[in-house]
Amino acid sequence: MPERYTKRIMRVLTRRDYQPVKVRALARALNIPDEEYGAFTKSVDTLRREGRIILGPRSTVCLPEMTNRLVGTFGATSRGFGFIKPETPTAQGDLFIPPGAAMDAITGDRVVARVTRRSDRGGERSFTGQIVEILERAATQFAGTLEKEGRQWFVLPDGKQLTERIAVDDPGAKNARQGDKVLVEIVSFPTEQYFANGVIVEKLGKSGTANAELKAVIRRFQLEDKFSHRALSDTRKANNVFDPQAAIEAGERSDIRDQTIITIDPADARDFDDAISLRKLPNGHWLLGVHIADVSHFVQPETQLDNEARGRGTSVYLPQHVIPMLPEILSNGLCSLQENQDRFAKSAYIELDDQGQIRATSFDNSVIRSTRRLTYEEVDLILDGKTGGFPKKVINLIRKMEHIARILHKRRQKDGMLTLDLPKADLIYDEKGRVIDAQPESTTFSHTMIEMFMLEANEAVARLLDGIRVPFLRRIHPEPDALATGDSARVLKLCGYTIPKDINRQGLQDLLKRVKGKPESFIINLAILKSMSPAEYSPSPIGHYAIASEQYCHFTSPIRRYPDLTIHRLLQAYLDGRLTPQTIRDFPDYETLDELGRHCTQTEQNAEDAERELRTFKLLQMLSSHIGDERNAIVTSVTNFGIFVQLERFLIEGLIRAEDIARQVTRTKGKTKGTRQRRGKFQDWCPYKLGAKLRVRIAGVNLAARTLDLVPV
Repeated sequence: MPERYTKRIMRVLTRRDYQPVKVRALARALNIPDEEYGAFTKSVDTLRREGRIILGPRSTVCLPEMTNRLVGTFGATSRGFGFIKPETPTAQGDLFIPPGAAMDAITGDRVVARVTRRSDRGGERSFTGQIVEILERAATQFAGTLEKEGRQWFVLPDGKQLTERIAVDDPGAKNARQGDKVLVEIVSFPTEQYFANGVIVEKLGKSGTANAELKAVIRRFQLEDKFSHRALSDTRKANNVFDPQAAIEAGERSDIRDQTIITIDPADARDFDDAISLRKLPNGHWLLGVHIADVSHFVQPETQLDNEARGRGTSVYLPQHVIPMLPEILSNGLCSLQENQDRFAKSAYIELDDQGQIRATSFDNSVIRSTRRLTYEEVDLILDGKTGGFPKKVINLIRKMEHIARILHKRRQKDGMLTLDLPKADLIYDEKGRVIDAQPESTTFSHTMIEMFMLEANEAVARLLDGIRVPFLRRIHPEPDALATGDSARVLKLCGYTIPKDINRQGLQDLLKRVKGKPESFIINLAILKSMSPAEYSPSPIGHYAIASEQYCHFTSPIRRYPDLTIHRLLQAYLDGRLTPQTIRDFPDYETLDELGRHCTQTEQNAEDAERELRTFKLLQMLSSHIGDERNAIVTSVTNFGIFVQLERFLIEGLIRAEDIARQVTRTKGKTKGTRQRRGKFQDWCPYKLGAKLRVRIAGVNLAARTLDLVPV
């Protein structure tokens, strides 16, 4: 299908280091197989007709020139200027907006700009513009801390979207006091001459308290934390039709309650939507059963419950708080595969040989009864031989699971699956919900074991739907393009590594193995991650690069992801005999799914941003009581104004300013030598390179702006 390549083409053309080439050369750069070249040229033709690309001098593929009028998203900087990212990418990239030319636009606003000046520098054309119209505001409500200066009240907004204070009147109308966290509605946005002006619409609590900061993030990211009465009514109706025994007797579901089936989840998990069984077949093969909570039985299409679940798109997992996609009667009750409780499931059965090769797959509606709810830590104990207190049948199942999972893991590595080694930290809280410490996240094989089984089930369903040729929401991850150029190559070169231009999965795997355990491992893994586009939901048959899968979808978490629920509905139609190659027109078409995929990708990103925001605040709040403490850090980027480093253990990023490094150079090398070395751009003389480890001192924390200031020791 032509759309298979349009995103990859646009991603390459918008790279800063792209040099225009002809269509055939572009196909070679993207590693397009000869048999796919026809589909690739159709993608090029589609983009040409839409005006998103042009054929320039000597028929090279280029982005169009920037026109006099531009529509895009504005991003402001703390120094008064900003940039507009065009909705339709141009050859000149982003449009520079100088101080005083932004009207009252703030970061994230959709705007119209007029190009006011063109200049040529070093063979490159740069454009300057002025915003003339604001089409859509990114936000009109902001959470922040109420302050008083003289007789005037201000709200200092959280985050970096709006960095200037908001003037407010009469905070007493909401019973708000100095130091409270409040939600303010903007009446007029800031200009060069005037502060923003707003009205307090809600008091959230005392700034810095766990509850107030949680509410602030929920409001700022517009997260729905309540369900309507109609949605709750739909939920209660679903509860009334839950009758496992009747479903078995009617032949609607298989009774597998006597099988040994377990769930394995984190210790603090609240919902359990996947369970595992595994047994040896008479022919010597293994039958892996992946049993997923049958949410589609309870959430019917086009009900209010379904509409609200689709609007949310995903559950949101904030530190110490979950905003579920479905009401808790379902997410933490009927749809949760709790121990010793009868539950409806959709079961995927995958027959595997001793090499982990798939011999057969089948699907069924079932009634299961989880034998045991295990945590990852408990599975680790069993795998380590510490089996006291666990039933023998559970111990035997875990050992079989480990055996098969290691075979599957080996097979996937051989197929080219990439596993990046990027550390994560688990936060440790006190009784008031404040972070007091952090510890490395567990990476034991019990996590990999469950991942291997979920991948098999997701692929099995995707292969089934792909064979019917019905459009469905896939989980796609495009192949990285031009990895050997640009930022990634520069990082690798600084670390003493080079990679060929036509690098493949095997080459990436070899590189990751070479750096494993070395000081530069983190920065190289991070560079590879940044070279890739994020995974997304789309009906486009692109495949999933990181896991080396041609057909992949999300099926295993319908309690918390709406795309999984759409897959369950298609699978149910197949089991009913309603989904065949002849009936695919009765189901959502490509365009409908494409729009839904963009929505679900956006809600997922918003949820991740909200989680990161609250997590960052809690870490900075903890570090604010440790000013002057020294920590180990690693350099993650070098800019013209300083270096960003990540603190070990807490894995949070902070800034060391160029002037602080200059003072350090002067102290260590002497005034004359230090001054001579500091001439030119900071990036040229900075003594710290990417991946370098250093000792830093915590110099300051700005909780509102979410920034951490550090100085080198």
